[in-house]
Amino acid sequence: MSLISIAPPRSIDEMHAIGPVTQLGSEILSGECMAYAQSTFGGPTDPVSAGYFAVTPGRFRMTYPFNEQAVVVQGSVTLTDVKTGIAAHYGVGDSWFVTKGTEVLWDVSGGVFIKHFFAVVD
Repeated sequence: MSLISIAPPRSIDEMHAIGPVTQLGSEILSGECMAYAQSTFGGPTDPVSAGYFAVTPGRFRMTYPFNEQAVVVQGSVTLTDVKTGIAAHYGVGDSWFVTKGTEVLWDVSGGVFIKHFFAVVD
């Protein structure tokens, strides 16, 4: 077993710039929605991955390509399940789980949002 300690990024300047979330298959509804990432395990095409994901303010819709558990590290976000209309607001320390194939509306306001994620493709 290997135990590795990883400090969360303090800002998006410490992360890899991806570009607009459209690069990840999302549809931008308002704002720039620029995405950033810092991998801590695996990569986007691996069966299991983990890391930090950040996005600048805006609204966008995405369909999750994997199962994901996430914890808010910085900022806040309101996530809405498009199918059910159920919305929840998450701030620092809050966590959620979303299943592959779920269409989610993201609403990031008030500053940069950063989460830590653990994703599994099944």
